Amino acid sequence: MNYKLFLYVFNIMLCIYVLNSLNINNIFKTNKVVESRIFIMIIAFIMAYLLTNFIFDFLEISAII
Repeated sequence: MNYKLFLYVFNIMLCIYVLNSLNINNIFKTNKVVESRIFIMIIAFIMAYLLTNFIFDFLEISAII
């Protein structure tokens, strides 16, 4: 279970790093910086969850084969 937690933390940092390269401020109204950052955090958590579960399931299946 500890390595899954490590994967979550690593993938959250990786997703935040990747999402910072996007310019999504054009989507939001002017002077709504906090809302756009919250949106990036939510998307980063979603992406990290999906990526971690994919890696974890891939490692489990590859151990069976």
